[in-house]
Amino acid sequence: MKLLQGKTAIITGASRGIGKGIAEIFAKNGANIAFTYSSSVESAMALEKELNGMGVKAKGYQSDASDFNEAQAFVDAVLVDFETVDILINNAGITKDNLLMRMSEEDFDKVIDVNLKSVFNMTKAIQKTFLKQRSGSIINMSSVVGVKGNAGQTNYSASKAGVIGFSKSVALELGSRNIRCNVIAPGFIETEMTAKLNEDVVKGWREGIPLKRGGSTEDVANACLFFASDMSSFVTGQVLNVCGGMLT
Repeated sequence: MKLLQGKTAIITGASRGIGKGIAEIFAKNGANIAFTYSSSVESAMALEKELNGMGVKAKGYQSDASDFNEAQAFVDAVLVDFETVDILINNAGITKDNLLMRMSEEDFDKVIDVNLKSVFNMTKAIQKTFLKQRSGSIINMSSVVGVKGNAGQTNYSASKAGVIGFSKSVALELGSRNIRCNVIAPGFIETEMTAKLNEDVVKGWREGIPLKRGGSTEDVANACLFFASDMSSFVTGQVLNVCGGMLT
C-alpha cells in the first residue's frame, strides 16, 4: 500500500541531502513532488528525472524560499502545474557557524532568513489552499540544536528553536480546519556534507550517540512520511527528535 497515493507534496531545498531523501521516499509512496533548489541545477534536474521515472509527477523549481514574493510565486506556479497541494515540507536550511564573539550580523541575519523566515513565507503562501480544502499537513525541519542549543551555533540554534515555536502556534491556529503542523528535529545525519568531514571527527560523534551510528536521510524521510500520511491524523503541534537517543 502506498501511503501518499495521489497526494502532492512541496519540499523546499530538495536537490541533495535530507530533502532529496524525503523526495525519494515520498515518490516511492505515490506522492507527486514539487521541489525547490537554489543553485544545484544539475542535481535538481537529475532528481526530477529520477522521480518521474518512479511513476509520479515531479518538477523542480529554482526558487528562494527566504524571499516572501518568490515563495508566493513558487506556490502559485505549483498550483497551476499540479492543481493541488496536500503536504508542505519546509526543509531548506543553511549554517554559518561561528562563536558569538566572531559572528557577523550578516551571518546571523542570513541564517534566520533562510531557516526561519522561509518557514513563515511558505506557510503563509500555502495557507489559503489548505484552508479552502480543509486539510493539509505541514512538516517543518528543526534540529536537536534547536531543542538543546550548541556552542558556535547561536544563529542556527535560534533559527531552529524559532521553527518549533512557530509550528506549535500554527498547529493551534489551524487545527480546527483539519490542518496539522509538526516538527522533525534531526540529530547527526550522514549526508554528502558530512562525508567531507574528517573520519575521526565523525567517529567521535557516532560514539556519543546511544544507537552508536549517525542517522540516514531515510531515517528522517520515514519520520516525515508518518507526519504526511493519515497514520498521524490525530497528531499535531509535536516535535519528533530523530537523533538516535542524543536527547534522551
